[in-house]
Amino acid sequence: MLTNNTLLQTLYQRGTLRAIDRQFAQFIAQQMGDENSSVVGWAALVSFELGKGNVCVDLSALDPSKLFDLPAAESTQVAALLEPENAVALLQGTQVVGDGTSPTPLVLEGSRLYLHRYWQAEKRVADEIKKRAVSIDLSGDTKAFLDELFAPDMSDLTARYADWVDASLTLDALQQKLVDTLDIVFPDAINFAELQHQLAAKATANTLFSLVPENARLNWQKVAAAAALSYRFSVISGGPGTGKTTTVAKLLAALIFSSDKPNGPDIKLVAPTGKAANRLTESIGKAVAALPVDKSVREKIPVQASTIHRLLGAIPNRVEFRHHEGNRLHLDILVVDEASMVDLPLMARLLSALPDHARVILLGDRDQLSSVEAGAVLGDICAQADNHYSKERAAFLSALTGFELSTADANQSVADGVCLLRKSYRFHAKSGVGQLAFAINDGDAKRLHRVLAQGYGDIALHDLDGDVYASSIQLAVDGYRGYLTALSAGESHLAVIQRFTQVRLLCALAEGPFGVAGLNRAIEKALVANRLIAPGEELFYSGRPIMVTQNDHGLGLYNGDIGIVVKQEDGLRVVFEMSDGSLKAFLPSRLPEHQTAYAMTIHKSQGSEFSHTILVLPPTPTPVMTRELVYTGVTRAKDRLDIYATRASLERAVRRKTQRFSGLANALLDH
Repeated sequence: MLTNNTLLQTLYQRGTLRAIDRQFAQFIAQQMGDENSSVVGWAALVSFELGKGNVCVDLSALDPSKLFDLPAAESTQVAALLEPENAVALLQGTQVVGDGTSPTPLVLEGSRLYLHRYWQAEKRVADEIKKRAVSIDLSGDTKAFLDELFAPDMSDLTARYADWVDASLTLDALQQKLVDTLDIVFPDAINFAELQHQLAAKATANTLFSLVPENARLNWQKVAAAAALSYRFSVISGGPGTGKTTTVAKLLAALIFSSDKPNGPDIKLVAPTGKAANRLTESIGKAVAALPVDKSVREKIPVQASTIHRLLGAIPNRVEFRHHEGNRLHLDILVVDEASMVDLPLMARLLSALPDHARVILLGDRDQLSSVEAGAVLGDICAQADNHYSKERAAFLSALTGFELSTADANQSVADGVCLLRKSYRFHAKSGVGQLAFAINDGDAKRLHRVLAQGYGDIALHDLDGDVYASSIQLAVDGYRGYLTALSAGESHLAVIQRFTQVRLLCALAEGPFGVAGLNRAIEKALVANRLIAPGEELFYSGRPIMVTQNDHGLGLYNGDIGIVVKQEDGLRVVFEMSDGSLKAFLPSRLPEHQTAYAMTIHKSQGSEFSHTILVLPPTPTPVMTRELVYTGVTRAKDRLDIYATRASLERAVRRKTQRFSGLANALLDH
């Protein structure tokens, strides 16, 4: 006879359950004094789902045919043991399940069953966000400063218009260029004939500006800056090329301008990984340098970003941080980049360590992959956001920006601080990468096939078979030839690292021929055959790319950092570009955990961009192949994308949207 105990033992032996799932179930059995109680099975399921990124099990949304990801027939047997239809009543009457007011291993809230720690983290995040979802008074001259910051560059427009005319664009095409460039949403309000006449005559910027009234335009970057400037909690979400960094640089300038502190507010910039922090430092530095503001404002804008762990004060070999609810951080404004990568427990720790007056600005792409660990915090926060604001908030933002904004039917205090950047400045109409990303994001498989069939010059789909797999390896070899040739020619280490970052092979899996391990071995073998690296049995060799997989705060190396092995007079060293742009060389023996990085997972590529991206996806169905994964991989490409996959596997992935169960989106609603 099948019992809960024999079921869990069988699932563990088959590798379905992790050791931690089994151990937690056994702990609950001990607490219950009954190893065959169905509560033990529910405990195992909550832990199992947590391993998949789900914060809780929603008893009202369970599919009895898919428990523990088992085939339907087996799952139905499991359901007979667990009795989902009676689960709420059963769980409520036990000593191991509570409502969160007392320390019980499990918490039941409505129909959602949590591990206590994750219920607590979700509640903390919701509470911290909701208490900050309030407006902030602004000085009377803030609008004028925003207008100046986000005014279209009319002098540059004159030169671009001359180029468009020289390209013999049609009248309609010329007008569309002006609509796109000037963020015009109401073309009927524009006298295009007069505007084009004045552009041809090289009129002054003021004359041109007078022909493009604010109420005919809608610049979402300006709306995002205004929303974040006037709210204690805000989110700026947008895909690659939508200008998040530019927007934030201008926002920081406005925050400093509107501050009553002589030296400006204390602003901290953070990101989840060292790689993302380095990239934020670089991109913010460039954006701030280009700001049309007084030097006194520019000098007060911070450009150095750190990791969240460093900001909180990570303690080696411990899960605690130096900064927490009892020892708050000292800052006025916190900007978190790549917020989609931040998991629920880390977000809870970060928000609880902030002083009550602190403002929070999250940046990220809500459509990207969620965090590796449990939760989809950014997605949950943005769940109700669609750039419609409550009536009072829409009126305020309209007055501040000059743009007419849509209103929502109900009050939505959290969504009132969210702005979705709509326009991609990188992916234009002729960008295959951009059109493919839009099709994937919409879950439109038919549109995806149309894009692939239209002959865009920057994308190619290679239908997978044995020979095509080999060609993906050769394409990677050809791409990596540049940095290896530069290394052997004695070019600077910085030039070698920069050449390596131009190309990357990305994949969905860690193991197997279509995973990181198999692809790295295949690429290494091909590089040896092409005499680009030296053959041998040594683990470290000149030219080997290394990716750090574990943070080492002492060395300043973080998960995702990539270095290159180089040969120096005193032996081999691994050279990394640090967050301040300097280079630092380490003995191979001193490195934290690491792996070869010719191929890397799409998860690890988040926060990076590559001129040429080679995307290798498995042809057979696998749970990790989702819309968000493919979208994230595709949007790593700036100029060129080669996809090695079957059309069937691509279509399956695009139609499969990730759903992570949590109660955060509901908790953030105004009830």
